[in-house]
Amino acid sequence: MEITGHTVELLEDPFGVLTGDRYEFFLRISVDEEDELYTENGILLKVIFSMVNDEPKILQYYFIERTTENILDFALEEDEEALVKDYCKGNLSVEEEV
Repeated sequence: MEITGHTVELLEDPFGVLTGDRYEFFLRISVDEEDELYTENGILLKVIFSMVNDEPKILQYYFIERTTENILDFALEEDEEALVKDYCKGNLSVEEEV
């Protein structure tokens, strides 16, 4: 699995209930054709990510088929989750699309 780009948005907390910042990432994912996650339509990974006291955490994620927007029932492996967490932590700027 390779992350080829992303969009990110800071999620607002209008009531001030949540601690830290929450971000919504849409990660563009490239997977090998042999991978069970592979689809010709392409894959996105939607991630709700938080930073509380400089501690990164993935709160929720799911895979989405790009053209149909169908949710795919797959889980990240441990090493993939670490990759996603590091990527999100390093790309918290909401000013540009990569």
